[in-house]
Amino acid sequence: MDTGILLGFWILLLSRFLGGSYAQMVQGFYVFGDSLVDVGNNNYLQISLAKADFPHNGVDFPTHKPTGRFSNGKNAADFLAEKLGLPTSPPYLSLVSKSNSSQIVTSPLTGVSFASGGAGIFDGTDDKYKQSIPLKKQIDYFVNVYEDLVKRRGEPAARNHLSKSLFTFVVGNNDIFDYFGSSDARKKNTPQQYIDLMASTLKDQLKRLYGYNARKFVAVGVGPIGCCPSQRSKNSTGECDAEMNYWSHRYGQGLESMLQLLKSELKDINYSFIDTYTVLDELIHNPDDYGFTEVKAACCGLGNLNSNVPCLPIAQFCSNRTDHVFWDLYHPTEAASRLFIDKVFRGAPQYTSPLTIQDLAAL
Repeated sequence: MDTGILLGFWILLLSRFLGGSYAQMVQGFYVFGDSLVDVGNNNYLQISLAKADFPHNGVDFPTHKPTGRFSNGKNAADFLAEKLGLPTSPPYLSLVSKSNSSQIVTSPLTGVSFASGGAGIFDGTDDKYKQSIPLKKQIDYFVNVYEDLVKRRGEPAARNHLSKSLFTFVVGNNDIFDYFGSSDARKKNTPQQYIDLMASTLKDQLKRLYGYNARKFVAVGVGPIGCCPSQRSKNSTGECDAEMNYWSHRYGQGLESMLQLLKSELKDINYSFIDTYTVLDELIHNPDDYGFTEVKAACCGLGNLNSNVPCLPIAQFCSNRTDHVFWDLYHPTEAASRLFIDKVFRGAPQYTSPLTIQDLAAL
């Protein structure tokens, strides 16, 4: 073999091993979900109460200004885009005409984020926030992007682009919060019925995307949300809400089973299931192993565990954000989000299955 070809082969192999740029393999990064990955969509929702476009959010962002991210800096969507060698996907609502939300002013070739604080798999999870973009609506918006891509590039090129893109879902947290916060929801369904319905509803939306040539899915499970400061503060001992954690974990198992079934039905899809529960449970119970010292209290807020008052401009925030797992009542710090993506991108089998995100990107 020619030595130049051989050298090129080893350079390519090494770059993959070291987690180099996947931009040529992953043509687009499309993000669906809730506030954990919202990069500013809710800034454009006039009456939403689920906004983060004010201090102290963004204090550690490169601009040191609030961006709409529920974080002191970057969030998981930013870090995953960096791993893929792509820019952060811009919020959909920043790309559309002010007079017509289906008229796209500009359509980036590297992806779009539809994630919205307060959103859930089900419509209505945003009731307490007045306004958000639920998952079904997020996918409706994606259809607008698809039609714009077809108009600009032609259908064959658009469908080829989407088949080589990653479709990432970080959603379900608000649905579980809503179930345990609503007596009406608990009267209608047992916890098992509810999480089964969550998984089947998400499956229907993934199949909708499949119809537009989505072939690579990253499905992120729900973490131990009973350990958020908002839930710990309800317990006089500051312990986690064990029941909420149990069903969060059960939902992750149901999500993984649903993806296996979907793969059996749609042979040409591939996916990476992220066991968020296991990753964050390890972090919360062994913080010293990861450089954290505070796992109970929020960095930003006021009152017990900094959870009586949210991270509003009147709140105080900790001086060292890198030792806190939680930024506010519900959301991780930039440091925790970075560590999460570091662990799952090339994740060990107990964190990701059947493919790591790195392997999925390389297909």
